[in-house]
Order: sequence, then C-alpha cells, then structure tokens
Amino acid sequence: EPDLRSILGEHKEVWWYVPGLNQLPFDPANNNEPLQFGSASGPLVTEGLIENGGESSKKRKRTNAPSADNSRTLNVDSTAMTLPMSDPTAWATAMNNLGMAPLGIAGQPILPDFDPALGMMTGIPPITPMMPGLGIVPPPIPPDMPVVKEIIHCKSCTLFPPNPNLPPPATRERPPGCKTVFVGGLPENGTEQIIVEVFEQCGEIIAIRKSKKNFCHIRFAEEYMVDKALYLSGYRIRLGSSTDKKDTGRLHVDFAQARDDLYEWECKQRMLAREERHRRRMEEERLRPPSPPPVVHYSDHECSIVAEKLKDDSKFSEAVQTLLTWIERGEVNRRSANNFYSMIQSANSHVRRLVNEKAAHEKDMEEAKEKFKQALSGILIQFEQIVAVYHSASKQKAWDHFTKAQRKNISVWCKQAEEIRNIHNDELMGIRREEEMEMSDDEIEETTERKETEESVSQAEALKEENDSLRWQLDAYRNEVELLKQEQGKAHREDDPNKEQQLKLLQQALQGMQQHLLKVQEEYKRKEAELEKIKDDKLQVEKMLENLKEKESCASRLCTSSQDSDYPLEKTLNSCPVKSEREALLVGIISTFLHVHPFGASIEYICSYLHRLDNKICTSDVECLMSRLQHTFKQEMTGVGASLEKRWKFCGFEGLKLT
Repeated sequence: EPDLRSILGEHKEVWWYVPGLNQLPFDPANNNEPLQFGSASGPLVTEGLIENGGESSKKRKRTNAPSADNSRTLNVDSTAMTLPMSDPTAWATAMNNLGMAPLGIAGQPILPDFDPALGMMTGIPPITPMMPGLGIVPPPIPPDMPVVKEIIHCKSCTLFPPNPNLPPPATRERPPGCKTVFVGGLPENGTEQIIVEVFEQCGEIIAIRKSKKNFCHIRFAEEYMVDKALYLSGYRIRLGSSTDKKDTGRLHVDFAQARDDLYEWECKQRMLAREERHRRRMEEERLRPPSPPPVVHYSDHECSIVAEKLKDDSKFSEAVQTLLTWIERGEVNRRSANNFYSMIQSANSHVRRLVNEKAAHEKDMEEAKEKFKQALSGILIQFEQIVAVYHSASKQKAWDHFTKAQRKNISVWCKQAEEIRNIHNDELMGIRREEEMEMSDDEIEETTERKETEESVSQAEALKEENDSLRWQLDAYRNEVELLKQEQGKAHREDDPNKEQQLKLLQQALQGMQQHLLKVQEEYKRKEAELEKIKDDKLQVEKMLENLKEKESCASRLCTSSQDSDYPLEKTLNSCPVKSEREALLVGIISTFLHVHPFGASIEYICSYLHRLDNKICTSDVECLMSRLQHTFKQEMTGVGASLEKRWKFCGFEGLKLT
C-alpha cells in the first residue's frame, strides 16, 4: 500500500501547493498522536509553501495503540481504514487524494459533485503519475485544469519539475503509429544506463539510439508509453548531487518520426482493412440470395423425365426452364431433334390452358366487381331509407313531440348518415366512370386503328376494286355474247333484225367497257409512276438538306477564319483551291505519302495507295486537285528516252516561303 505521507503530498524536498486542493485539518508530519478527525484543537495546515526540514526527513512513527476515543482513531498499519463520519470533509479530502470516489459507511456518496469519469471532484487535480510509491498513469487531464509535477528521485539522478506558471513545452504533430520519442537536453556526462533508468518507468524500451550531441531516440513497445514519456518534458535533470554544468540539463521530449513505426502502423491498417473486407464479404455472402440449382446435362433419360414434367401443370415451369437451357447450350442435333420437337409440342399444349386460366381469372374479377357494385348499391339504398326516416321525423307533425335533446340527436344522426351516403355514392359513381372510360378507350383505339388502316389502304385498293369490277362486268358480257351465239346456232340462223340489233348493241357496250378498262389501267400506272416520282423527289430533298447542312458548316468555318484576315469572304471562297473537307483530307494523305518518297511518285502509284483507303477515288480528280495546288505539289519529268516518266513531288516547304 502507498505511504500516506506521499499520498497527502509531503515529500523530502519541496512540493507545489495548488489552491484547488482541499486541506486536511491536521499536519501529518508533526502530529504523532492518533489522528483526531473530529477535534477542533488539532493542528491545521496553513496555505502557502510548506517546507519540511530535518523533521520531514524522519519517518513518522506509526501507532497501533487505541486512543481514548476508539471511534475516532485511524489505524495506518491496518489494511482496513476505520474512520468515523463526524467530520466528512477530512474523509472526503483523503479519499479524493487517493483518486477514489468518497463514499460513506453504507455506500452512499458523501459529495454529490464528484465526477467518476475523471476520478476526482470537480476542480481538484489528480495524483501525479511520478508520485513515489505509485506506478499508475492518470486519465487524460483537461487543458484548463492545473497539473502538479513533483520531484522524481532515481538511483543515479534526480528530476526537478518545471515552473507550473510557464506554458507547456511545444511538440510537433504526432506521426501515425508513433512509438519513438526524441529526448534532447541530456547532460554531457549522461550515459545510456541513466536514460534507461529514467524512461523505463514509462514502459518497456525496445531500442535506444544515443548521439554524441546530448540527445537520443527511444523506441517503446506500445504507443501509450509515448504519452507517459512526454510527461517528463521540461524537467531539469541532475546526476547525483553534482552541480557541474556537464552533469545537469533540461529534458525536452517530443514525438519522433521513425520508419519502423510507420511500417508497423501501415501493416496494422492493412490488417484492419483485410478484416473489414473479409467481414463485408461474409456479410454480402450471408445476404446474397441462394443461387438456383444447376441444370442437369442432356441425356435420353433426362429428356424423358423433362417430357413427363412438361405434361404436368405443377412441374411445368421447372421443366420449361430446363428445356430452355438445353436449347441455348446447343444440345439440339439430328439425333435429338425429334425429342426436342415433342417437348416443344407439349409446351405449346399449355398455351390453351393458360389462356383459359386467364379468362377464368378475368371472369372472377368481373364477378367480384359486379358483386361489389351490387352490395354497394344495396348499402346506398339502405342509407337512403335511413335518411328518409330522419327527414320524415324532422317534419313538424312528428318533430314537436320530441324533446330538445332528442331533436339534437336526430339532427346529428341525419348529418352523419347523409355524409356517409354521399361518400359511398361518390365511390359508386367513380367505379361507373372508370368502366365508361375503359369502354371509351377501347372504342377510341379501335377507331384510330380503323382510320389508319383505311387511310393507308383506301388509295391503293380503290383502283384495284374498280379494275376488278370492270373485269367482272367484261366477263359477264362475254358470257352473255356466247350464250346468244349458242342460241343463234340452235335456231339455225334465223334472220331476225331484232337479234342483230341486240348483238350490235352488246358489241358496242363491250368495246366501251374495254376502252374504259384501258383508261383505268393507264390511270393506275400513271399514279404508280407519280408515287415513285414523289419518293425520288423526297430522297433528293433529303440529300439537298444534308448538302445544305454541310455547306452551312463550311460557311461557318470560313466566316470564323475570315474574321482574322482582311480579305472579303467572296474572294477567299473563289481563291480557295480546296473545295471540300474530303479534298483537304486527300491533300493531307498525298502530302504525307510524297514526303516519304522524296524522289517523287507517279500518279498511278499515288492512286494505287489511295485505292486501298477508298475505291471510289478517281485518278483524274486526284491529278486535277494536285495541279490546282501549285505551291504544294509540282510535276517533273524523269528518265531518258523510253524510260521517260512524269513524277509528282511535294514542295510545300518551299511554297510556304513563296506564299
């Protein structure tokens, strides 16, 4: 157990007094009698700096003898502390300096403002981590709360705390995963053993790298140990009892950036990322819907099983999916074509069943709608009867016999019944409107389809109908003429003027019908020619529109280019040797080709290269284009005698200087 003298703040040298710390009503250094927490005559500790001389170096005697009042003594050697509650302030101060929540005998809190998260009362600092006899580290201290630092004694050196009025020492930004600290201001005579002696109480030291210039780097095993080491920043160190300058120094502890710390931190982060990815993957696999069972491979046995399933209505969907998979896999061949055809035929047999089921469901839906309408209409009739009863009761003949309260109830009931009746009536009218709208939509769709078909067919079929009717009439007249001729042959050619006149009239009518038929056929052909002509005109107009769009784009490009020049647009259009984008592309390709052939190339060689890109390129067009560009291409004669040849060369670099 820690020494009570160190807990209450007494030390061999000096300790700084903090005004926020509650004081005990006695001096533990000078009081040799049993501690009397309830007496007012006991010695008190005065505010200010307490210096303990030779008396403070002596150990206070511990007593086990009970005092006159056994209920008001404190046994220091005993493990259990028995304190009376006559003076709760002293008890609370002692418990707070121990870092424990002050509680009574029964367990109730003595001080209501004790903060358990900080382990102290509000406004009271915690125990210092370097206090003799205590090897603990306090929780994080708020920045606005004063911190007490005390003298730290080691075997070979002594650490003196800095002035509490000075600002805290500055530190750099903490690197990720920092386990290494920089320690500066070491004494010149300081050794690695002394550094270990000072900093090993902060935690396990893995490595120390000491420099000759009074600083070193210390690497700890864990990151939280660095925070303990930073607590020693600002302390003055003295080796032994020497006052030599080489044996003293002021420690400066700061974060250090080390490759090993960063590597370990990155490995840890990667491990956490792997764990997170694994956790997410497991979660996704858990939430993923189960995959469908695999489809079996095709065989004669499986084919017979699927064929039986296709005939069963309950297993039809599963069998159809298997059949579809087999067909998509390419299992159909000459050997299995008949089997697949029979399965497809059995699948087709279910079409009628599905149509009948749909019709039955539609019929059920219509019957349900009809029942709902009938029930709703019956409810409305009953509501009308109830409202009629209320209205008849509201007439003066019966109304005068009711009391005032009864009249009020009847009027309220009448209003409620009328509101409910109106709601149901609106619902019924809405159903009827929907039915009428469905009927009207069907009629509108039918009429629009009919109009479209009539308009599309009327023009073409009108002429065909006229042509067919005329042909039928012509056939009828021919049949009549043949019948008359047969009758004349049977009558042995009787000379009857009336029959001759009838024959002439029939022949004239027949000729007229033939002429009319020819006219109709000519008109039909003429209209077909007009339709073809209209189609050709339409195609030409579309081509003209495309050409106009291209010309507009070219004109816009020329307008933008003419803004930078002083010449008018007409002059640039007339003087431009390249008339289209296609010609510009040809110029670029030919220039590149001739640049690769510095000794020139014939027009046939150039066109053979261009024909690989486009077969529609004409040799004369290419030659005309190159002749127009005199500053870009030039033609030269090479060879002697029979080997005389015209070759084109690229002279764009020389022509650029001339233009």
